[in-house]
Amino acid sequence: MDERLRAYGAECLGTAWMVAVGTGSVALHASHVVVCLTFGIAVAVAILVLRSSSGAHINPAVSTAFVLSGHLPRERWLGYVLAQLLGGLLGSAAVVLLIGPEQVAPTVLASGISPLEGAGLEVLITAALMASIYAIVALKDESTVAVAAWVGATVAVLAWVAGPLTGASMNPARTFGPNLISGEGLLVFYALTTTTGAALAAVGWNRFRTA
Repeated sequence: MDERLRAYGAECLGTAWMVAVGTGSVALHASHVVVCLTFGIAVAVAILVLRSSSGAHINPAVSTAFVLSGHLPRERWLGYVLAQLLGGLLGSAAVVLLIGPEQVAPTVLASGISPLEGAGLEVLITAALMASIYAIVALKDESTVAVAAWVGATVAVLAWVAGPLTGASMNPARTFGPNLISGEGLLVFYALTTTTGAALAAVGWNRFRTA
């Protein structure tokens, strides 16, 4: 199989897995802590299994940041993003088929959280996630186990902190499938805020690397 197609397939599969397992735990009414752990474990497993094939970004915001920092060739960006969005849609469709059409767990702002506050939180937590990815890749680039454990734990902690407030998307693909199927909207809101956060981390990484 062509190496590019293998990478795109891995991104689609990994994102579908993460969305199906993570939002599936929400659909099954798991506790907040269990949902956070489930998302973290799903991300860690995807990295363990697929990192050698595609890097296991499973997140358009991460892929965008990696283009900005030179970790992903620009010509692969669109393929990665389309594969991730398709994966998010397939993962959400799996939840609908297995659990029910009313259980897709869209990403939404909590009552009392203004769009400005929500935007600030999503930018902040996505920047923190991306910064943690840069840190572990710089320190343990060859250790997939370390990268998987670190990134999975970071996702779980950030989801625990911000989940009750913004849904803790940190990932346009996590929001794309559930929100599109449910008709909840906010696709542009979460895409812009999460990508902005990751891009800011990329800018910071570039400055740190060249300092």
